Amino acid sequence: MNWDDTTDTPAEERLVGASADREDQAVEAALRPKDLGEFIGQEKVREQLDLVLRAARARGATADHVLLSGAPGLGKTTLSMIIAAEMEAPIRITSGPAIQHAGDLAAILSSLQEGEVLFLDEIHRMSRPAEEMLYMAMEDFRVDVIVGKGPGATAIPLELPPFTLVGATTRAGLLPPPLRDRFGFTAHMEFYEPAELERVVHRSASLLDVEIDPQGAAEIAGRSRGTPRIANRLLRRVRDYAQVKADGLITQDIAAAALAVYEVDPRGLDRLDRAVLTALLKLFGGGPVGLSTLSVAVGEERETVEEVAEPFLVREGLLARTPRGRVATPAAWAHLGLTPPRSQASANGQGDLFGA
Repeated sequence: MNWDDTTDTPAEERLVGASADREDQAVEAALRPKDLGEFIGQEKVREQLDLVLRAARARGATADHVLLSGAPGLGKTTLSMIIAAEMEAPIRITSGPAIQHAGDLAAILSSLQEGEVLFLDEIHRMSRPAEEMLYMAMEDFRVDVIVGKGPGATAIPLELPPFTLVGATTRAGLLPPPLRDRFGFTAHMEFYEPAELERVVHRSASLLDVEIDPQGAAEIAGRSRGTPRIANRLLRRVRDYAQVKADGLITQDIAAAALAVYEVDPRGLDRLDRAVLTALLKLFGGGPVGLSTLSVAVGEERETVEEVAEPFLVREGLLARTPRGRVATPAAWAHLGLTPPRSQASANGQGDLFGA
């Protein structure tokens, strides 16, 4: 949840929170790989992207526009920075929600330098007028700026220097085909395997000057939900615990104890995930139950449950979305150590709740 200056939070608390956010951002920036050789995982994407960039450099041309899709935390922003570094070009970063008018986009595009990389995060949330302007900018490196209103309005063509657009989205299906088709290279970022995340943890621990043994790295990686950003965040919290409660060395026992303090269980479920499952099982007998009702039961916004908790729970096989509502799977009952009611067990056995 984002808080602004209209909240009732005391000023000193907001300043402390902002300082902590800046510190976390600085640490994340320091941990980002600087080139494709340092980037861990996403082997196919790295190989394909390397060919695209090397060919562009050999031709002395600007790289094709790139679309990166996938869940948050998999490295889309990092890859955009690597693209700029590999092409030895500056990068400008903005996001779809920040571009609500065509004029906003025109101002950004008109100030780009030749060869510059424009990273547009959450590109699916850009306004339709800006989106339509982007079509021409990507294809012809030109935009038409409308001056005036009504019958007297005129379009002034504005030539743009060649640039590379890197779009990132967590919901590629929301992009209209005309926009998607204008990208010369598209890639989907996959969740990481535990072995890959162990390499991420070891690399980050080295950069943070943290001692960690292989078992400690494996423990963190196994609870990171297939996401490097989460792995790095958990590593920093385990580091804090190891410095305060132990001798600084992260072992499997230390990592497990630290993550228990931060309410991350061995399967990677956090407080919200368990709250959703607990409400679904204990209050609603395993479902089916509507998303709005489930959200009220856990005291969270509907969007938070749907976009933060549900994707992981579904991917882990703990929850199913059906036409009649959300339903817990037998694995959910087993994970929380609960016994399903006879009616739920019977329904699960028949499979009629999991057909869609």
